[in-house]
Amino acid sequence: MLKEFIVSFVLLLLLTSCYQPQRDCKAFKEGKFTFTTVIGDKEVSTTFVRSGALEIDYFQGKSDSSSVRWINDCEYVVKKMHPKNKAEEKSVHMKILSTTDNSYTFEYNIVGDPKKSRGTAIKTN
Repeated sequence: MLKEFIVSFVLLLLLTSCYQPQRDCKAFKEGKFTFTTVIGDKEVSTTFVRSGALEIDYFQGKSDSSSVRWINDCEYVVKKMHPKNKAEEKSVHMKILSTTDNSYTFEYNIVGDPKKSRGTAIKTN
């Protein structure tokens, strides 16, 4: 009985350790996306359109443009083209962790800052 349990456990462990999340990052290099997050105690959404090396963000009735530099199919760096302060001058590293048919989960941080955050962007077109 114990031997069967151990064999089953080892097989289950092997099967789950080989699991890789779906990552079709190329499908998300361009398009229109929405991202919702919580700032303070308020949920806010932003829309952004990415095409080639340009990303335009629409947030609270204002737009802002950023350059996009792809490191590989699943990682890129975003840098504001017209920063309004020192904080906006810093580049943001984005890494797509997993994808679905119409969304991707990503990890992001200010370049050089070890603190990372996660989010999910939904493709709207």
